[in-house]
Amino acid sequence: MQGSRFTEEFDSDLSPPRKSESPLEKLMLINKTQSITFVVALLAWTSVSFNFFMVTFTLPYIARDFNLRPSDVALSITFMLIFRPLGALIFGLLSERYGRKYPLMVDIFMSSGLQLASGFAPNFSIYVITRALFGVAMGGEWGLGAALLSGVYQEGYSLGFLLAAIAYYAVITNWGWRVTYFIGSIPVILVIIIYFLVPESEEWQRQRVLRKNSYSSLEEIRSIATKHWKKFFFALFLMTVLNFVIHGSKDLYPTFLKVQLDFTPGQITIITIIANLGSIIGGAISGYINHWAGRKNTMICFIFFTACFLPLYVMPRNHYVLAMGAFIVYLCIAGCWGVIPVYLNEISPIELRGTFPGLVYQLGTLLAASSAQIEAFFGETLMKDGSPNYGLTIALLTGFSSFVIVLILNFTKNV
Repeated sequence: MQGSRFTEEFDSDLSPPRKSESPLEKLMLINKTQSITFVVALLAWTSVSFNFFMVTFTLPYIARDFNLRPSDVALSITFMLIFRPLGALIFGLLSERYGRKYPLMVDIFMSSGLQLASGFAPNFSIYVITRALFGVAMGGEWGLGAALLSGVYQEGYSLGFLLAAIAYYAVITNWGWRVTYFIGSIPVILVIIIYFLVPESEEWQRQRVLRKNSYSSLEEIRSIATKHWKKFFFALFLMTVLNFVIHGSKDLYPTFLKVQLDFTPGQITIITIIANLGSIIGGAISGYINHWAGRKNTMICFIFFTACFLPLYVMPRNHYVLAMGAFIVYLCIAGCWGVIPVYLNEISPIELRGTFPGLVYQLGTLLAASSAQIEAFFGETLMKDGSPNYGLTIALLTGFSSFVIVLILNFTKNV
């Protein structure tokens, strides 16, 4: 009975509607200004995701250049994820005071500059510092862009991964890993486009008036910690495990293909492109399906099939078969994540919906920040045929986390 009372605290009573407009009907409602905002914000998050995933592709090359092990270089991924909540807090406070537009411009300029600086890093210590600061920019950009685009913004993450794979194939074999970082600084051009073409968010302008007689951001955080702590810890635990799934499955995968399977850059690129096409499709269809199937049912279904297809994701040695497995796994992971923005919004306390989703998301990222480093360490410990067994650790961490998510979601009702 006690467990039942606990779950009732964060149940959503919003049942899925019986009818759902087609995606084409909804697209027809978008005006010109909204279209420009959509494209620019999506490109901004895509560029940051591109810069993040370039680390996962170049990790073995950086390790060789700095005379380190891949698990040592994976520390840079950990620091990027650790500093994302700080960026979310800083740019979140700035956005509430100055609007979405100008903080987003500063954030893009910062991320592009730090990407350029990473390419010039003379040693690993400087490289880690630039990546940690890049994590601040990345954390800030998710909150700013998501405030403009909501759920569909997540698809920029997969698109950035896909473009990183293309850049990896086209650049790294001819010019080295540093040039890929120089390319990642090009999106600074978006700052000019935003300044002239993107208006300030109308929602922020309305909220600015209301906030004069309402919560400040820090007051909202204190309210979450005191009045809504049960709901907060439930959402935080869910987001932590979900981040273990997405980062555990993706961040070390290019290293697994390169180091353990000795695939060529061309083969790795083909697998990554096919996988991320699945990711884009999965996020898009789940965003539509969950409106009539329900949030919880959609997430459980997609995450269950993620675990089922993990053997096809890491066991085959033919790159075409691996590509098929990666397509399915990425589709399922994105299918689960495609529901997250609206799900977090629905279980948030009504008076805290501006802060709660972003806070638990970024803190979940922080707690799962070590996923790639954990996999790299144990992969190098559990050697197979003279190579690190990254495939085994990827499957174990992702599979266990998927199982935990199914258990967590069974504690909620009517979602």
